[in-house]
Amino acid sequence: MHDAEQTNLDYDHPIEIAEGIHWVGFYDESSGLHCNPYLIVDGDEAVVIDGGSRPDFPTVMMKILQVGISPSSISTLIYQHYDPDLCGSIPNLEDIIDRDDLKLLTERYNIPFIRHYSVSSPIVSIDTIDNQFTFSSGRKLTFIRTPFAHSAGSFITFDEKTGVLFTSDIFGRYSKIWNIFETLAPECEQCTTYSMCPVGKQFCSLRYIIKFQEQVMTSNKALRNALDRIKAIPFSMIAPQHGSIFTRQEDISIIIRKLYALTTVGIDGINEDQG
Repeated sequence: MHDAEQTNLDYDHPIEIAEGIHWVGFYDESSGLHCNPYLIVDGDEAVVIDGGSRPDFPTVMMKILQVGISPSSISTLIYQHYDPDLCGSIPNLEDIIDRDDLKLLTERYNIPFIRHYSVSSPIVSIDTIDNQFTFSSGRKLTFIRTPFAHSAGSFITFDEKTGVLFTSDIFGRYSKIWNIFETLAPECEQCTTYSMCPVGKQFCSLRYIIKFQEQVMTSNKALRNALDRIKAIPFSMIAPQHGSIFTRQEDISIIIRKLYALTTVGIDGINEDQG
């Protein structure tokens, strides 16, 4: 497992966050929306989770090649919802992977949207494969639905071998200050304003996580339902599609409690503002 305290990471190269799992994203210093495509390599087979946007494709593919695999070893592309920052590069990936048996896996409510990106590959609903993907080695990815967090077809992906939970937009954030791994201070638990850090940190990731969840998730109920499902999973790491990765259970517990207490998520925030 990667050391979350490690600094001076080279974001121009892939970063292995757990056994066989590589961050292959693009650190765009001019943008606050940092996207995190992930590559899972198991023997001579590979899958990509939330492959990224069309503009980011050259960077993502360069990092996939730097891992040391051939694009043709990628058998499956997994899309946890249908936003363009995940799906925009589908035609590029299809072209360079060039496999007749390449599959796109997603939840059935996403298919009417994702078909507008895909040129050639069949799109398979996760419910038709019992919400699991199994590598040839037996390694399993389990898919857990998180409806309306933020789309009707949103889901998250759990790698049983490493305990990594890919949470899509849940736990994500929008901010120009970014590191791939993030830690919190114990004092974050009691903080309520997020404007002045009690331990003197110059940047508060909690503030931006909360703001992003309030803006992107559809409602209090949808976010809490997703968090309830996440709490039931024996994960060791949270790897969102935006923002930073969290490896410490104490940090993840703080974030879950903070998000669960929100009352102004999505439409509920609009209603309160109007009241």
